[in-house]
Amino acid sequence: MNTAETTDRIVKEVIINAPAQRVFQALADPKQRVKWWGAQGKFQVTQMESDLRPGGAFEMRGDAFGGRPFVIRGEYRTVEPPRVLEFTWLPDFHPNAPATVVRFDLLEKDSTTTVRLTHSGFTDEHSKEAYQGWPWLLSMLQKYSEGQAAGV
Repeated sequence: MNTAETTDRIVKEVIINAPAQRVFQALADPKQRVKWWGAQGKFQVTQMESDLRPGGAFEMRGDAFGGRPFVIRGEYRTVEPPRVLEFTWLPDFHPNAPATVVRFDLLEKDSTTTVRLTHSGFTDEHSKEAYQGWPWLLSMLQKYSEGQAAGV
């Protein structure tokens, strides 16, 4: 997994042995996302509602560390299957924080997909430091998309 970071953004990459369409569906389909986004006892999405179109809203609910419930809301900005999925990100566990932007860029070559996640819009280093779990989450996406057990 490659890493590149600047003051206002986090960039992480993972190579997944699956076609881009498969990976995009894992990201975009609410029924699939709840199967792999997190792991029980750590940080796990348990419900998701989604209006998958530019300007459409989504809401994810789940359980964080210690069983604390959380809600993440956002609005889709770019939906270009199977290449780009971009949305705003506003979690209730960071009160008073401005919405940030999460973008997944997918590049397929020979049925292997490079996924680049960019999380941007941070106002300071402290707010960015709260998001160190993206590599773990990308590994969950990788396992699920490759047909391995999710949540491991």
